[in-house]
Amino acid sequence: MKKFLKIFLGILLAAILAGTFWFLWRKTRPAKTVYTVVMPKIDTIKQSVVATGKVEPRDEVLIKPQISGIISELHKEAGEMIRQGEVIATVKVIPEMGSLNSAESRVSVAEISLAQTRREHRRTETLYEKGVVSKEEYEQSLTALEKAEEELQNARDNLEITKNGIASRYKELSNTQIRSTIDGMILDVPVKVGNSVIQANTFNDGTTIATVADMSKMLFRGNVDETDVGKLRRGMPVRLTVGAMQDVALDAELEYVSPKATEENGVIMFEVKAAVRIPSDVFVRSGYSANADIEILNREGVLTVPESCLEFEGDKTYVYVLTSDEHADPQTFDKREVKTGLSDGVDIEIAEGLDAETAIRGAKVDPKASK
Repeated sequence: MKKFLKIFLGILLAAILAGTFWFLWRKTRPAKTVYTVVMPKIDTIKQSVVATGKVEPRDEVLIKPQISGIISELHKEAGEMIRQGEVIATVKVIPEMGSLNSAESRVSVAEISLAQTRREHRRTETLYEKGVVSKEEYEQSLTALEKAEEELQNARDNLEITKNGIASRYKELSNTQIRSTIDGMILDVPVKVGNSVIQANTFNDGTTIATVADMSKMLFRGNVDETDVGKLRRGMPVRLTVGAMQDVALDAELEYVSPKATEENGVIMFEVKAAVRIPSDVFVRSGYSANADIEILNREGVLTVPESCLEFEGDKTYVYVLTSDEHADPQTFDKREVKTGLSDGVDIEIAEGLDAETAIRGAKVDPKASK
């Protein structure tokens, strides 16, 4: 029994030692390196400059009152479409007491003057019919009567304007009704019924009743880094991606590059603007953030490879051309110099040294990922 146990333990120890040596041998063997194989392809290389900014209406019109007072009615709200001339709000005029007293006094004086002029005219008319006074005197009396009547009407209109902001005979022209000056969408109505508003003058800009914009004419406004601004020219095509609108890309055209820089957090930036073409079935809200790819170069039908396949040594560029079967063990490659062209940051143009039928070495395969 003891002899059997010794034999068993000896065999077990030998197995453990053999397993240990085999494991150590495997660990000390160099790892086999396998690469992906990449085929060059004919493609289009575009080089672009990226600008960040927002999309906004080309023109936003601030609607302001032509008279000071209090908002008595609001007829529109933000988000509604509006036509030129439509009423947005009504302003009730609060008269200044001094002006009101003066206007009332003018009406009283005009009424007294008219009454006196009428009496004088009736007397002159009677004398004219009897032939006592000349026709010229009669016509002068009639003119004086018409002037007195007109003065009373003007005084009454002035009183109405002082009280209500408009005379009743010019009601259709009332500046107490705040109207839109353009067709478009109301973006904002920052006032409420009961708010006081003031008209613009030398000392202030006046109260904004509403902001109206034509949403079919949109503009991208953004910034580019100083290192890229020299590459930009008016008329370059722009592709916009709007963060809030998934799967929607908008075409635009660069129309402005600022001649003056601004500094943001220590970075020198230049403002750019691009006219955005909005499809009829797409609605873009004012202020959406957007990224713009401004295309500065475009080469179609060129031979390209991933830029990661290249190896750089000084001023020379190389690729590794596959000389064995893709699945050979081991794979073999020859180093070959190539001439490159335009790059978009992912793919690069191969101008010389390679053709579309030649496979090249790509990225190293991770053994762990293949298991």
